[in-house]
Parts: sequence; C-alpha cells; structure tokens
Amino acid sequence: MMKSLVAVVFLFGTLLLAESSLNYNDLGFYRVGIVSPKIELGFPEKNAEIALAEIQQAAQQNASVILFPELSMTGYSVEDLFHSEDFIARTKKSIRWLAEKTAHIPSTIIIGAPYRNSDGRMYNVAFVLSQGKIIAAVPKTHLPNYNEFYERRWFQSGEKVHAMVNDAVLGRFTLSTNQLFKIKDMIFAIEICEDLFAPISPSAHHSLKGANAIFNLSASDELVGKAKYRKMLVLINASKLNVAYVYASSGPTESTKDLVFGNHILVSEDGSLSFENERFQLDGTRAIVDLDIERLLHNRMKNITAGAQHESQIYTEYDLTSATQTELPQLTKKFAKTPFVPEDKNELNDVSSEVLQIQATGLARRIQSSKSQSIVLGVSGGLDSTLSLLVALEAAKILKWRPEQIIGVTMPGFGTTSGTKNAAQDLMSITGITQLEIPIRAAVTQHFSDIKHDPNITDAVYENSQARERTQILFDLANKYNGLVLGTGNLSELCLGWCTFNGDHMSSYNVNASVPKTLVRFLVGWYAKTKANAKLRKNLSHILATVVSPELLPPSSTGEIAQKTEDVIGPYKLHDFFIYHYLRNGFSPKKIYQIAVLTFHDEFKPKEIAKWLTLFLKRFATSQFKRTTLPSGPKVGTVSVSPRGDFRFLDELTPEAFMGDWVDPMSCKAYFQ
Repeated sequence: MMKSLVAVVFLFGTLLLAESSLNYNDLGFYRVGIVSPKIELGFPEKNAEIALAEIQQAAQQNASVILFPELSMTGYSVEDLFHSEDFIARTKKSIRWLAEKTAHIPSTIIIGAPYRNSDGRMYNVAFVLSQGKIIAAVPKTHLPNYNEFYERRWFQSGEKVHAMVNDAVLGRFTLSTNQLFKIKDMIFAIEICEDLFAPISPSAHHSLKGANAIFNLSASDELVGKAKYRKMLVLINASKLNVAYVYASSGPTESTKDLVFGNHILVSEDGSLSFENERFQLDGTRAIVDLDIERLLHNRMKNITAGAQHESQIYTEYDLTSATQTELPQLTKKFAKTPFVPEDKNELNDVSSEVLQIQATGLARRIQSSKSQSIVLGVSGGLDSTLSLLVALEAAKILKWRPEQIIGVTMPGFGTTSGTKNAAQDLMSITGITQLEIPIRAAVTQHFSDIKHDPNITDAVYENSQARERTQILFDLANKYNGLVLGTGNLSELCLGWCTFNGDHMSSYNVNASVPKTLVRFLVGWYAKTKANAKLRKNLSHILATVVSPELLPPSSTGEIAQKTEDVIGPYKLHDFFIYHYLRNGFSPKKIYQIAVLTFHDEFKPKEIAKWLTLFLKRFATSQFKRTTLPSGPKVGTVSVSPRGDFRFLDELTPEAFMGDWVDPMSCKAYFQ
C-alpha cells in the first residue's frame, strides 16, 4: 500500500512543481502592498502622482490591497490648510484623478485624505478606491487632542456617522466606520492611527463582525520608546483579535516644526511579527507582504472565546473579489525551517530556559503528588533519554534531592553499540546519579523461545520484544525503589508512531511528550553550552554527534549503528515542519507540500518532500491509538498531541480518508496543474 501511495505522488511530481500555473491565493495567501511615500506637504496634485507611481509598482507585484498612511494625499502636518476652501477643492479633484488613473489596476487602494461632508463637518478619512471609483470612506473615530496633537481643531469624530454620500466631485459612496471589504476569504476593515491606541479600538468591533485583516493608516510621530510601544500594540491587537494587522505610518517628509515622523511599517499575523521596516527613510519606504488568511481562519475556528462574542452594529459590506487581483504565482512569505526553534537568537536562551523549567516543574509536582522517592529511567546514550535525564536533574534540585535518587538504567540489547553504551555510562557517572546495568539479551531470547519466534527474523516482533522488556524492567525497578518511571519519547515520534506500544511508548510521566525532535536536539546543545561543566559538555557533544537510532537491530560488522532512524522514516527536520503546520495551523497536505518546497528548496528535492510527507500522513493516521493511551506529560509549546488536552482524534481513521485528494492522481492533477 505504501509503495502505491508514494508512486502516486512521484507520478505527479512535475505537476506538483508547476510554479508557473500555481496560484498561492488558492492556498489562502493574499498579497498586500504597504507604502509610506515621499510626499509634498500641502500639494495634493503632486501626492496623487506619487501615489499613482507607487500603486503601479505594487500592482505589478500582484498586490491585492495597497495601503498608504493617514492623510497622505495632503500631508498630516498642514495644520490650518485644512480650513482652506481652495485646498479642500484641490484635494477632492486629486482623489478623483487618482481613482480614474487606477481604473485599470486590479488592486484595492486605501489612501488617507480629509473629507468635508455636505453638512460642513470635516473628517479624517481613509478612501477606498476600486475600478476607478471611490467606493467608501472610513472616518477616524478617536481624535488625539493632547500633547503635540490637536486634531479636533479641524476634524470631527466619525464614531456615529453612517451616511450615503453623493458628492459632486467624488461620486456616490458610504461614509462610515462600520464597513467591511471582502476579497475571497479575506475580509478587511479599516481604522486610523489613534484608533489603535484607544482603550476599545474600532478594530475590536470589526473583528467580531468578521474582519480577519485590519488596515491602519497612521501619522504617528517618533519619540524615544514609542516605536517599541507602537509595535507592542499592533502585536497585541493582532493576537487578541485573531487578525492580520497591517500598519503604515507617514515618513520623514511629514516632519515639520517640533515633530519627526519615521515611516514605520508593521505587519502582524495573529500576534507574530511578519514584517517591520527600517525607519527614517527620506525617500519613502514600501513593502510587499503575503498574508496567510487561511491560517487566521483556522485559529479563529479554534478560538471559542472570540467565537462566542457577537457584534450587533450594522455594517455595510462590499465584495471586491471580481475587481481585485487574486493571481499569486509566486510567494514572498518565508517559513522557518525549524518552526519549533525560535529564529531570533535573543529569544533562544529564554525559550530554552523556560522549556526546561516547565518540564522540571511538571516532573517535580508529579513526584510530590505520587510521593515517589526516586526517578527511574532508561539511559541509552541517545538524545531523548539524555534530555530526560537533564530534566530529572533540574527536578531533583527543585525537590532538594540528591542526584543518587535518580536511577539510570542501561539495558544492552541486540543492537546496542559500544559507542552509545559508553556515552550513557559516562553521562551517568558525570552527573552522579545511581547506575544500573541490566542486559536484556538472555531474557528476550527466552521470550522468543516461549512464543516460538525465530530470532533470525528481525521483524517487528524482534524489535518490539526488546522495547517491551526494557519497559517491564523499568516499571519493576520503580516498584522496588518506590520510584516513578520517566518517559523519554518525543513529540515527533508520537506523531509518526515511531515507538513501541506499551514499550517505550509507556511511562509514569513523560517530560518530552510535547517536545519535537528538532527542539530536543537544540535543548541538549543549549544545556551543553550554558549549564554543563567541561566533562559534561564533552559528553553531550558526543551524544549530539551520534546518529539517531533505536538500536534494536544488530550493528554492522564493524560494530557501528546499522539501524538509522532517518533512513527509514525520513528527516526529522521535515517531519517537524509537517507536524507544526498540520497541528498548529491546520494546513492541508497540498499547502504543506508547497510551502515545504519553497522552504527546503536548497536541501531536498520536491520528490523527496512528497515522499516523506506521504509517509508522515500515513503513519500519523494509523498511530493515533498510541497517542490515545499516552501517559501524562507537560505541555511546553502550542503543539501537543495529548488526548486529554489539545488533540482528540479517532483511532479508526484510514490513511485514505485522512489524506484525501493527496493520494488521488486525478485530484493531484487538478490541484497542482
């Protein structure tokens, strides 16, 4: 069965890579252009020309939406020019000119300008342009009138405004804060500068009404520490509202008198920073950013707290799909190769320390509640058991235990090599824990005889008998020493089913249950660099350099490890990438494949990625019964397969049902051609 599944993917490998015909918009990606241009204060005609050039450039890069800063048609700093009849008239004509000149451009344009309604009230608005028309104007709600700001001198709040406008110059459009704009699955709303800083921002109402993207036009001046505060607000709003938050502030050419503006551009998706520019660019700045709206919708679906709240206000809604560019043949968005390990080096130390602390605290609490007097674990000389031992040492410090209360057991079997055995013994000696060695060859050989299994047949019986014998020994020792059996298996193995049911799959408490293999490796390396003495550092470095293997099959003729895990199940780097984007983001196999091809183009060929993804999907679907019966373990990140917490899944799902169109050749052709 497995060979046929892989063959299907191989057969259509060239179709999967058909970049020229691939539309990433179909995978939930939407491109936005963000511009903070070099403007001419008080010169709307010139600013319209500048905006047109920027729009043309962004549209050539397939931007669906193009955002400009607050009052960028006139400049924010023109003060009492806003009271000039001639200036207002010229601004209107410039907006109309820009709309007409962009009629052929399949992008939605959001640009800031003043607008005086027929009742004489002046508003600071965001005009929305599409197909040569002004289709909407969204007024600013919160007007700052403190310190260096005095917007109420010129503008009225648009909080309660909902007017159908028929302007002699600009045409017919709605003037209201409560407006939503739809481009396929992306539903966006608009707020302006101070609205973000308000205790209850308009975007809160917009998101409850269905907006999954918020565009903010801003003119926020620069003060020491303000950029950091501004970014924090964007991240928090994006996170709590489950939206993409796109923020564009005006630049240095706005600067006048006492104020300096820094053209700050920020994009956050669900609280993570997707883009931030280098500020203070005199010639303006611009960015092209791809938003993953599908991921946001997945997160919203899971966020029951947000889903239980509703917005009662009436909104005007526009469907701009047919008028907007939604072809996205290439993707600028980048994905981390190791999504479980922070890319920011400044975060690595904090994250590593916190993960270890969570693991150790969870273990210490379990020991307290069970009244155990010892920790018992198998020490193999591999990465997983090494991390478990390091966690046990940290838990012992919390409990004020002696290291000797940790009992490490080596259990040499048919595949054990001298290299890993020596590494395990050295690790236990250096750390000062109690050492036991209990060979399992004789017991397993007797077991083979009892069940009439030929030991020359190195099948699942051969391998699993060793794993279960080791588990039996650990639990019996735990009974003898009033101990707790500490698990070692990691998240990656649990997702792949790469563990023996009721063998290494079982323990009293598993501190690695939500730690994927790539993070296990990183944590051991971090411990070696930051917490280990010279002897332990050398030992851990040796363990890190050892090939990953369960050592259940006989070694080579030269005594080296013959059973290499990643030769059998594939690279853990790829599998952890698959795990993250399936469990954390809910991506489909076709989307995971495409972003993996982009991300690992320099390491793996598309056919390799397709092969290992297919294997991952099959193994994940068929190994749920192991995850259903998992022992407890601490959740350390956003991804967990605990049946009591994050992941509740049926045991009976077939691979065909789980993989769906991924294994169907005709559907593959339809998807990727």
